[in-house]
Amino acid sequence: MEDIVSEAANVSQFFGLPSIVEFLVRYAINFIVVFIVVRLIYYPRHKNKDFLFTFFLFNSVNFLICFLLSTTKLKMGFAFGMFAIFSILRYRTVSVPIREMGYFFVCVTIGLLNSLVDFQNSWDVILVSNILLLLVIFLLERSQNLAHENYKEIYYERIDLIKPDKREEMITDLKDRTGLPIHRVEIMRIDFLKDVTRIKAFYLSERNETNASIDNDDD
Repeated sequence: MEDIVSEAANVSQFFGLPSIVEFLVRYAINFIVVFIVVRLIYYPRHKNKDFLFTFFLFNSVNFLICFLLSTTKLKMGFAFGMFAIFSILRYRTVSVPIREMGYFFVCVTIGLLNSLVDFQNSWDVILVSNILLLLVIFLLERSQNLAHENYKEIYYERIDLIKPDKREEMITDLKDRTGLPIHRVEIMRIDFLKDVTRIKAFYLSERNETNASIDNDDD
């Protein structure tokens, strides 16, 4: 009987069954957490399904790479190295809003957390860390108490109102034209040849309505 048990243990170790079980449990926790973050917290509010593919894909790829290479003696340094690699990635075809970049880093962090932390001795820490992260994201996302300052870039032809002593008159004129609760303006460029100026008109609203791309003043 002992020989049979010993032989079964050797076969199990040969096929890596304990490692497979640990991998499946880790990935199940990882996927559940990312699914809650992306599908149940992010998507119902922002409705951008293009980023769902990116969030799930990067999380899974990051988890697989970290788990498969976690047997090396580079666990802590490897984790920071992977995070640094992903942090310098840039999308060249579309500008990524700052909120989506925040979710992107959260998905990368979840993959690192669930793939590298010692599962046998710290499984409770893994669960608590994931739950805490979910609570923080949920509370921050559902917070509606703070107004967001947006801006619109406007080419303004009433160049006679650009003087500092006529700033309130300019703001009143912009409010009447745009219907936005504008509270301040910034003059970006003045063209006296065309009698036009480029300004930023700032206003408060509950949602972020401003494109997060970097301003380019070279035109």
